Amino acid sequence: MTDIVVPQLGESVTEATVGQWLKQAGDTVSKDEVLVELETDKVSVEVAATADGTLSEIVANEGDTVEIGAVLGRLGSGNGAAAKSDNGSAKAEKAEKTEEAPKQKAEAPKPSGGGKSVDVPVPAMGESVTEGTIGEFLKKVGDSVSKDETIVEIETDKVALEVPATADGTIAEILVDAGDTVGPGTVIARISEGGSAAASSSKEPRVTEGAPTSETPAETGESASGQEDRPVSPSVRRISSEAGVDPQKIPGSGREGRATKADAMEFVNKAAQSGGSQQSQQSKAPREIGPREERVKMTRLRQTIARRLKEAQDTAAMLTTFNDVDMTAVMDLRSRYKEAFLDKHGVKLGFMGFFVKACVNALQEIPAVNAEIDGTDIIYKNHYDMGIAVGTDRGLVVPVVRDCDELSIAGVEKEIGNLGKKARDGSLSIADMQGGTFTITNGGVYGSLMSTPILNPPQSGVLGMHRIEQRPVAINGEVKIRPMMYLALSYDHRIVDGKEAVTFLVRLKEALEDPERMILDV
Repeated sequence: MTDIVVPQLGESVTEATVGQWLKQAGDTVSKDEVLVELETDKVSVEVAATADGTLSEIVANEGDTVEIGAVLGRLGSGNGAAAKSDNGSAKAEKAEKTEEAPKQKAEAPKPSGGGKSVDVPVPAMGESVTEGTIGEFLKKVGDSVSKDETIVEIETDKVALEVPATADGTIAEILVDAGDTVGPGTVIARISEGGSAAASSSKEPRVTEGAPTSETPAETGESASGQEDRPVSPSVRRISSEAGVDPQKIPGSGREGRATKADAMEFVNKAAQSGGSQQSQQSKAPREIGPREERVKMTRLRQTIARRLKEAQDTAAMLTTFNDVDMTAVMDLRSRYKEAFLDKHGVKLGFMGFFVKACVNALQEIPAVNAEIDGTDIIYKNHYDMGIAVGTDRGLVVPVVRDCDELSIAGVEKEIGNLGKKARDGSLSIADMQGGTFTITNGGVYGSLMSTPILNPPQSGVLGMHRIEQRPVAINGEVKIRPMMYLALSYDHRIVDGKEAVTFLVRLKEALEDPERMILDV
C-alpha cells in the first residue's frame, strides 16, 4: 500500500485545497497518471500516481484543506478495481467498460530503442515566484538533445528562465503548450535516453475514460453562444457563492482554462473595489484593430511592471520634490583620476559611484527615506541596498547593489557594471532584484531634463537623475556657466515629511558639489 501525499507546493506555501479527483476509489491507474488537483493561492498543482496499481482509498475529499505531506489517498497493488460492498456492481460495470475501451491510448507511439524515460521539470524560479509562462519550445518531439541543452524558455514576472535537458537522448513527449502557466516542479517534457525520434510530433491531449470524442458544441459542453461550462472547484464555488457572482464568468489561469482560488479572489476583490465596472470591463470584447494596427499580448514582465507602478500610485501618498546640483567638482575629479582608476580597479569611473555613496550618507541622516510601511508599523532599515533601474529590451528591471555603505566607490562601480551586463544579457536572477531599500533611476542617459519617478514598492523613496546641461548660474554675485543636473526625489508622504525630503536632497547636493567632504566623512 502506497500513500499519495501532498507534494511541496513552493516556498512560503503551506497548504492547499483539494480540487477535483480525476479518479475514483477502485479505479486502475498508471504511474505518472494525474489523480487529483490541488489549488493553492497562486496555482493549481496536479498530483500523479507514483506507481501502477489501484486507487484503493480516497482520504481527502474535494474542498478539504490539506497541508504539505498530508495523505490524500492510498494506492494498492494489482490491476483490478477494488470493489466496495455498496457499489460493487457499479465498479464491475466500470471495469467492463475499461476492457472495451478503444486501445489507441495503449498503442500510442513510443520512442524506439527502449531508452529510459527521464522527466524534464520546471526548476526553482526564486523566492516568492510560484509560476511562469511557457515560451516557444526550441526543440520538438523527436529531436535529439544533449544534457543541459536549453529546450524551452519560461517567462516569469521578472526574468526569463531557461529549462535545460536533464539527460542525453530524444524528446519523447511535450506535456505543455506555449503560453501555459506552470509552477516549479511541473513536468513539462520527457526525454528518452538513447531513443530515436518519436512518431508523434506534438503533444496529444489527455484522454479521459468516457469523455466525448467529437467536437460538436452539444458534446463538448459548449452552448450555442460558444460559452463553455468549465468545471468549477469547491473553493471557487464557495468564493463565488459568497460574493454572489457567476463562477463561469471568472477568467481562469488554471489547466484547460479553469479558474483557481487566486483567480476567484482577484475577480471578487476587483468587482468589489470598482462597483462592478471592472467586471464589465473584463467581459467586454476586445476592439477590432485597423488595417495598419497590430495586437500583441503583453509579456508577463510588462504586465508586472504595469501592475506594480499602478499599485504604487494607488497605495502611496506619492509626492516629488526637486533640486539641482552643480556637477563641476565631480566632473573635475573624474577627469583627473579616471585613467588611474581604470588601471587600478579595472572598471571605469562613472557618476553612479558618487551618487550611490552620496545617497548612503543622506539616508543615514534621514532614515525615513530608507524605511517602509508595514500595516500600522514603520520598518527602519539599517542596511543600504540600492536598486539601480536599468532599461532593457524586455522592459525596466531594478537589480540591487548590496551593502553600499560597506563598499568603496570602486566596489559600487564594479557591482553596477556586473548587474548591468546581466540585465542586458537577460541573465538576472530573482535574488538579484529583491530586497532593495532605495532606488536610483537615471533618465539622463536617454536625454531627460526633468521627471517625476514612481516609487518601487514597498520602498519609500526613489531618486531621479537627469542629463547634465550647461546653464548660467549666479555664483558670488557673478553669472557663470556650469554643468547642472536636476535631481528629483519621489517619496511616500505617509512616512517621509516634506522637511525630510528637502533635507535629503540638500545633503545630496552638498556631497556632490564638495565630494571631498563625502570621502572624508565630514
